[in-house]
Amino acid sequence: MSRTLGIAVIGMGWMGAAHSRAYLQARHRFADRGLEPRLVVCADEVGGRREAAQRDYGFARTAADWREAVAAADVDIVDITAPNFLHRTMAEAAIAAGKHVFCEKPVGRSPEETLAVAAAAERAGIVSGVGYNYVFAPMVQHAQRLIAGGKLGELTHYRGRFFSGYGRDPNGVLSWRFQREQAGSGTLADLISHVVDTAHYIAGPIRRVVSQRHTFIAERPLATPGEGTHFSARAGGPTGPVSNEDYVGMLVEFAGGARGTLEACRVIFGPECQMAFEVNGRRGALAWDFERLNELQVRLAGEDGAAGDGFTTAIAGPQHPDHGRFNPGAGIGIGYDDTLTIELAEFLTAVAAGTPARGSLAAAAAVARVQQAVARSWDSGSWETVTG
Repeated sequence: MSRTLGIAVIGMGWMGAAHSRAYLQARHRFADRGLEPRLVVCADEVGGRREAAQRDYGFARTAADWREAVAAADVDIVDITAPNFLHRTMAEAAIAAGKHVFCEKPVGRSPEETLAVAAAAERAGIVSGVGYNYVFAPMVQHAQRLIAGGKLGELTHYRGRFFSGYGRDPNGVLSWRFQREQAGSGTLADLISHVVDTAHYIAGPIRRVVSQRHTFIAERPLATPGEGTHFSARAGGPTGPVSNEDYVGMLVEFAGGARGTLEACRVIFGPECQMAFEVNGRRGALAWDFERLNELQVRLAGEDGAAGDGFTTAIAGPQHPDHGRFNPGAGIGIGYDDTLTIELAEFLTAVAAGTPARGSLAAAAAVARVQQAVARSWDSGSWETVTG
């Protein structure tokens, strides 16, 4: 399989840069697949970011207007890393132009927008991908294979969380992520989307939920458009209201019968990027934490059914999915950018083969239906069934 694929990246902030690096790496790390990604055009309204991206990653050209990138005849894939409020417009334009689409999460400001984009992609028959990169970490893939192979037996419990303190500083600027008009929901879209997608990957579909939310920091300093990231801080000056939630917690019931909790917060003190899960079955248990992404905690019953002496730590190595593409020996860790490389290599492979990608807009639609149930639970204060 060998095919040159022209790529446009829209939005050259830190995520656009990370995707660009991943496309360049995918060609070499997955050389056996014959992938030939070509960075054709980077689009951003900020001239300095366009110029830096072309210089650093070798884009053939730049565009101030994203529509130029979508319409380009030499572009096969449109990769969207712009702010949330632009995702639907950009994705639907790219789909209408017959392009394959990779979109960062959340695809829409609301679950309804995400479902509309997913439906448009299905009608058009294009290949799609969504930025749920954590499930592509080798030890998460290993965990899923252990479960699929029956090593844990029937699943009984699942606890998933994403605790990231990027917004804990009250002087952190009021970026678009903290504004409902531009981001839609806050932690529900930004962090819980990863938690739900990983829960689906590890434990299967969620049947019903009951949920709560809270905003801990109600005012933030105003940001300067085009400068900094959502990690930026500014002391003093005018402030504005935060209009979406900092925290989401929920009880969940899985279709397979397991019970669990899902939780996320963007202002918590302590963890930095604790995207994590623990899963228990009748014959085993596993635990993984992105802050230690090259490790998996494992406890499995012996042949006689005995529980053994406790958890052991499995260290990532070339015997685990895709790890050997980056490092030849056990204990030589990979990082965040490498999970993006694996994710985008899988997407490129699907585009080249014309087959559905793992982590497609269909996966985003499944997350969106859970988010709809969560929002209904906020209003009702009761358990809500995931529909669709």
